[in-house]
Amino acid sequence: MCLAIPAKVVSILGEQSVEVETFGSRTTVNTMLIDPPALADYVLVHAGFAIQVIDEQSALESLELWREIYAIRL
Repeated sequence: MCLAIPAKVVSILGEQSVEVETFGSRTTVNTMLIDPPALADYVLVHAGFAIQVIDEQSALESLELWREIYAIRL
């Protein structure tokens, strides 16, 4: 089973990389598998790659589920 986590694009670093933030943690991900995302877009991240751009509502709902599953309280 593969799991992807929603993350918000906080910086465009180049043609195929962006910096994203989720749960207060930032990381660089590769965007070669999707159309270039815009600043503040939400993307699904798996294994260091953005695999899909998703709408904000879906991202926030998914993040809430992650919080419940892992009891992450931010």
